[in-house]
Amino acid sequence: MHARVTGRGVAVDLDVARGETVAIVGPNGAGKSTALELVAGLIRPDAGAVVLERAPLADGRRWVPPHRRGIALMTQQTLLFPHLTVRDNVAFGPRASGLSRSAARDAAERWLLETGVRHLAERRASDLSGGQAQRVALARALAAEPAVLLLDEPTTALDATARPELRAVLARVLAGRTAILVSHDADDVAALAHRTIRMAEGRVVG
Repeated sequence: MHARVTGRGVAVDLDVARGETVAIVGPNGAGKSTALELVAGLIRPDAGAVVLERAPLADGRRWVPPHRRGIALMTQQTLLFPHLTVRDNVAFGPRASGLSRSAARDAAERWLLETGVRHLAERRASDLSGGQAQRVALARALAAEPAVLLLDEPTTALDATARPELRAVLARVLAGRTAILVSHDADDVAALAHRTIRMAEGRVVG
């Protein structure tokens, strides 16, 4: 990605190898979340390009909408559907991508088991604790089988007990997966990232 968002004063130059987890660190307002939004397709660059596996996602001529990018964004706000069960929340992505109801349910079961919340499958999302909701949100993101997983402060909103538990789950499921992590938590960065870059005032500085 080599892209500029003029209104935010951000110009990001970032390359991520397949299977690599890269952490972006820096002070508030440095442009970290803007970098994730550029990759996810939530904002358009004013100049430059966002490319995935040599296929342009955004440049001067084309624009691939977020739902067609094969990229999942997980934030500290889980944004689960409160009226649905945990299983139905996780099955939503596969179902929306065209899988049958049974195949989507199987995908949900797999990722609920992988993230350690299979026992919550029948519970309403509105009844979950913060740590449980974050694990379900992670399962939902992974069930969509994204080419790139974006993590924006995934453990910041959790208490001292839930944070290391989610970190351990993330370390396991990120193995071999392409991901970009934004975090102020040094433990997250140390445990999850292969490489760290620093942003300040909208630029990569180190």
